[in-house]
Amino acid sequence: MTQSVVVVCMQGVGHLQALLPVIESLRARGRTVHVLTHADFRTKVERAGACFVDLFARRPIERADATSIPVPSRFVSFAGVYADSLVEEVAALAPALIVYDTFSVVGPVIARRLGIPYVNVCPNHAPVPSRVIAALREDPRVAISDECWAAVKCLQEVHGISNASPFLYAEALSPFLNLYPEPEEFLDEKDHAAFEPMAFFGSIAPTLQPDSTIAVFPRPRRKLRIYVAFGTVVWWYFEAVARAALSAVADTCADLDVDVVIGLGGHRLDAATRAALLRPNVQVFEYADQWAALREADVFVTHNGLNSTHEAIFHEVPMISYPLFSDQPALARRCQDLGLAVPLVSVPGAPVRGDALRAALRRLTDDRDGVAASLAEARSWELRTIAGRSAVVDRILALSR
Repeated sequence: MTQSVVVVCMQGVGHLQALLPVIESLRARGRTVHVLTHADFRTKVERAGACFVDLFARRPIERADATSIPVPSRFVSFAGVYADSLVEEVAALAPALIVYDTFSVVGPVIARRLGIPYVNVCPNHAPVPSRVIAALREDPRVAISDECWAAVKCLQEVHGISNASPFLYAEALSPFLNLYPEPEEFLDEKDHAAFEPMAFFGSIAPTLQPDSTIAVFPRPRRKLRIYVAFGTVVWWYFEAVARAALSAVADTCADLDVDVVIGLGGHRLDAATRAALLRPNVQVFEYADQWAALREADVFVTHNGLNSTHEAIFHEVPMISYPLFSDQPALARRCQDLGLAVPLVSVPGAPVRGDALRAALRRLTDDRDGVAASLAEARSWELRTIAGRSAVVDRILALSR
């Protein structure tokens, strides 16, 4: 009988993206993989050859917690409220192993109840738990609901998760194996200990990208093609900041010999705001095929989210960094240190100035050869990490009972 693996992923397309290379690799080894996640991700899951299971069909997250900030604290509430029903459902799939991203804290809860090993996939750049939690405890925006506190108590007293807290999503690592989603050059050696036992797996899955022959940028082309996108999570917390930044980019680029494509990561701007971003040389898409856009782009104005950053590296596209929060500022700095990006602002989320954008474009143009060489080297790290996945999958499968 083929061994089954269950993968758990809460909300956030970036988190699923980090899991897809693992899913693909397990399927390539003949394992049946059941992925419990949001219905929006069904197509991506099935493209990877896995069986989709709607995690929220009978378990709306809003019923568990509709108010906690940060939003991932609601994932802790979800685990406390729905773990028992999920244990029963997952047991029927007879898994030998559970794989989850760190934010999907119900994954290890289920695994512990079933007495099977579990493998964590980190969805962020250098998310050292002690550092992340220290920052959260100082963040004035944090507001934890009564429902979340009740779930924490349940996780501690009923499920035996002694370190359960509203921030468990930042430290739900595995004692069996933790997969790091970048090449090793992106993680400071002093941080390795925080993730042991660990293996570098990367987050790029080129073979899962749909073949698209449709051009994202217009033809004929202007001098430079600029792709602009700030991911999906930014719209949860920083919509006003993102809208102002996009407006400044559109205004500045209107006077340049460039073609601009703005991708909104599936976010629906109101018609008036979206129309205000349009220029003769600026297009706006609610959803842009980022993989296809980066195949054509000359420059990427990015928040330096994990997946966006490494997709840009894979396509060797120079980046202009506009980070906002979480791991983005640190990853932006790392890319700048490696010669892959230049900054747009000195403080995360600061207002975008037209002269700063023009200066960043000049810096990339003036050092075109140097940036290209740095990107080519970084791409080789991505390819090396992908090539090393087979050995890591051996470690994963060795855990299976």
